[in-house]
Amino acid sequence: MFGKNGFGLRKMLVAAAALVALGQSADAFEVGIIGFQFSSETHARVANAAAAAAKAKGWNVTLLNSEGALPKHAEQFDALIAKKVDAIIIAMGKPVEADAQFKAAKDAKIPVITVQSGASPHALFDIQTNEYKVGADAALYLLGQLGYQGNIVSARFDLNVASRIRGRLLDAVLAENQAVKELGKFSMARTQSWRDDVRAGMQALMLQNQGKINGIWASFDGQAYIIDDLLQAQGVKKGQIPLISVDGGKESYERIADPASTFVATVAIPFEEMGKQAVDAIQAIVVDKKPKESITSGPYLFTEAVLVDKNNVQQFLKK
Repeated sequence: MFGKNGFGLRKMLVAAAALVALGQSADAFEVGIIGFQFSSETHARVANAAAAAAKAKGWNVTLLNSEGALPKHAEQFDALIAKKVDAIIIAMGKPVEADAQFKAAKDAKIPVITVQSGASPHALFDIQTNEYKVGADAALYLLGQLGYQGNIVSARFDLNVASRIRGRLLDAVLAENQAVKELGKFSMARTQSWRDDVRAGMQALMLQNQGKINGIWASFDGQAYIIDDLLQAQGVKKGQIPLISVDGGKESYERIADPASTFVATVAIPFEEMGKQAVDAIQAIVVDKKPKESITSGPYLFTEAVLVDKNNVQQFLKK
């Protein structure tokens, strides 16, 4: 029926039918989305929200999880460039470590927007909260719970730019408030088994300073959940050793509202909104050909974070 050259045509028709069956259009706008580590809830929240917003526009979406591995992250970035997607969104990416991939995308004229990743000269911009403000809000809230005196320990994550800034703001606040002493800090490694890393490190730190700790600061909520479980297992009641962190999300709000939990506050970052903002920005700049400056003039597009504690947690639980 197809003749000598018809076999190739038949293969093309079968491929097109397969795309339609998957709900994709062969000539639709295509966006690649990479989340650095989906086992970290915030990465998944950004990436999944971006994917949903893109699909709602009828775009083809390639959604990838780097599983916390830099080599895999670079490979996935390279694969999207080779695929010649129309745009790329990176959630919690690594602009310094993956600089070659960012440059390759720019050279291939594929626009890249990052979320909570830090700036890259090769990307359009990074969507993030003002981590300097977030860090100050978290640190000052914890000190307020302590009456600006006492001892704290902290769980850090210096390999992530947002978490690192939060830690530096904590250090600045402590430097100006000498009546609060940091007894010790645990720095998390970037590993796929980071939960085990946090559990073992914080358990050792808490044991070493048993009976002396008045408050605990965590650089992100995933760390705080593990610390909260450790404190509860030790019989610590809410308010005895206030635990504060940053990120927000359903589990955070439930713990803040739970009278048995030691978790008292988080600075909530609108991760789903940021994923959607990335898609909206691509629509404006890439599809509608509006200038990048119509979205933001600098390397960052800032969104607002909100401190959530017992006073406003119920309204967040209803969302």
